[in-house]
Amino acid sequence: MEQIHRQTGQRCAARHQLSVGLATSPSEILDAQRLRYRVFAGEMGANLPTRTPGVDRDIYDPFCEHLVVRDESSGDIVGTYRILAPTPARQIGYYSENEFDLTRLQHLRPRLVEIGRSCVHPDYRTGATIALLWAGLAQYMSDNAYDYLMGCASISMADGGHAAASLYNRLAADHLGPQEYRVFPRCPLPLAALQQDRTAETPPLIKGYLRAGAWICGEPAWDPDFNTADLPILMPMARVTARYARHYLGNTE
Repeated sequence: MEQIHRQTGQRCAARHQLSVGLATSPSEILDAQRLRYRVFAGEMGANLPTRTPGVDRDIYDPFCEHLVVRDESSGDIVGTYRILAPTPARQIGYYSENEFDLTRLQHLRPRLVEIGRSCVHPDYRTGATIALLWAGLAQYMSDNAYDYLMGCASISMADGGHAAASLYNRLAADHLGPQEYRVFPRCPLPLAALQQDRTAETPPLIKGYLRAGAWICGEPAWDPDFNTADLPILMPMARVTARYARHYLGNTE
């Protein structure tokens, strides 16, 4: 992944002065955690279990690698993803297990990478920043020969959950994964008590996952700390569409 940082940075610096790679020092990880706090607590009002003011840090962070996008002109971390690989996940478990019963994915664990805590600085929420994060993830999966990418994609519950229920109802019709990969929420969003026919825009991150070939592999869970409905997403790398593979892996070779 150090190679990703150098090569992608060389191409993007001239255009955007952005580079992507795994954090290689405690200070870079701390900057990513501060960005997470700014976005999740400052913008979204999340209740984060942190002991350090202004820093989003939990028990999973020491076991994770941290993908970061850096503005080379200022040195600021402006985007990040947290990556939990299969080997450290055997020690700490997957974060998603707090929200879902993953029993049916048990056989995938040696090849299953979990991603989460995705966020971008508000001044850098452009296609270029997102593309770099996706390129970094794609190269990470390719370099390590992992076959499955898993995460929770959040939907705002500012309206009480009606939009989230409506969105799940619409997306599940075309993107629900096979039964053998189905997971089950520990704290389910009460779909039957919510309106499921409202017009709801698909968040860009979820739209990107689904276009790339990901499955929704169960009903959404309610995350009370973030006050979001979380969709379980599973992306078999073999399903990544040819267009996405060329775009993201082609940008980092």
